[in-house]
Amino acid sequence: MTDLRQLRHFLAVADTLHFGRAAERLGMTQPPLSQSIMALERELGAALFTRSKRNVALTAFGRQWLEHVRPAVEGIAALPEIARRIRDGTAGQIGLSFVSTADYSLLPALVRQYAASFPEVEINLTEATSDVQIEALLDGPNPTGIHAGIIIPPDAALPEALAYMPLLREPLVAAVPEAWVTEGRLSGDDWLDQPLILFPRRVAPVFHDLVIGYLEGKGRPAHIRQEAIQMQTIISLVSAGMGMALVPASLRNLARTGVHYLDLGDPPMLETGLAWRKGDDTATLAGLVEVARGVTLE
Repeated sequence: MTDLRQLRHFLAVADTLHFGRAAERLGMTQPPLSQSIMALERELGAALFTRSKRNVALTAFGRQWLEHVRPAVEGIAALPEIARRIRDGTAGQIGLSFVSTADYSLLPALVRQYAASFPEVEINLTEATSDVQIEALLDGPNPTGIHAGIIIPPDAALPEALAYMPLLREPLVAAVPEAWVTEGRLSGDDWLDQPLILFPRRVAPVFHDLVIGYLEGKGRPAHIRQEAIQMQTIISLVSAGMGMALVPASLRNLARTGVHYLDLGDPPMLETGLAWRKGDDTATLAGLVEVARGVTLE
């Protein structure tokens, strides 16, 4: 089997086209170098060089094989540096999942700042509800899965196996059809009786209860007309005039035609944060957590 030493011998002779100078570059004498090249040629079943008393030249086979050998040897030489970067978290992969509400607040800032700090790390993004993310994180480290998730934390404590860091608390605002503004349907608080579009409780219990609790606190029982699990879908349904929705203030960044946003006088606050599995020693995860600690929203 061809070994790395033989490949380096081949490259040295191919670069110098002189066995003596190649041996000097390699720090060895010429006879062992010649024997190494001949052994390599026997193994390959083809001559790599033509030799005469005056010159050495690559054969047609040798020239073509050289195109494959050089990058292979250079790649092997780079492996220790690649290992160092993976160990330090400056190369490799990071799997990050996120709730749809984060797409207009935390996610762009976090990804942008992480990519700027670790440009050689591949970021794999997956949108998922908080319950799905928590279950995936509890499954343990998975090279093809997620290492951290941007979630809306549950009312109950997170499982002991997970670490959590709050990143953002933002008020809810009302998203209503633009037509309601022109039709004068927003006087007083009567608009709170309009049909509601909301996340299903089974996938977003905290968000769901926050909205319902706010309306009930105003003496306005919720009239849920439609449920949807994607924030983009909820806003689209508002735009279509199907009802209103209470959404995070960052959804103002979703400039959707036909939607008007209203500030609430005493708005409920929604928390979003980063969760990850304790004991996950993925170096890129440590870098993500550090960046998240100082993430700044624009």
